[in-house]
Amino acid sequence: MSAASDFSGVTAALHTYFDGLHHSDTGRLAQVFHPQAIYCCATEGALLHRSMAEYFPFVDQRPSPASRGQARRDRILSIEFAGPVTAFARVECAIAPRFFTDFLTLVQLDGRWQIVSKVFHFDVVE
Repeated sequence: MSAASDFSGVTAALHTYFDGLHHSDTGRLAQVFHPQAIYCCATEGALLHRSMAEYFPFVDQRPSPASRGQARRDRILSIEFAGPVTAFARVECAIAPRFFTDFLTLVQLDGRWQIVSKVFHFDVVE
């Protein structure tokens, strides 16, 4: 694979990630999260740590930003590569009233880019 196709593959995975969040669609999220991925945050002063089995039901029960008519506020800030099958992305997105900065670590397995860790911070925006 070329560097351009690697970048394109990671970008495509991130757009699927954004679509999954905006629509609260765990089918889309399952396409980009490795089943053993971790989800972590310490914004509220304690470690929040979930597996995908714990995280996806939370997403399923949440009204989607799309269903609430919320405008999308997602963007890719940076993508870095640590070799041909390892990448790091810094992205932003919003699920009102929270605005998120996500650090996503991705690996290429089975011919596709998959998120293996999501560590994030959020701010509450009025």
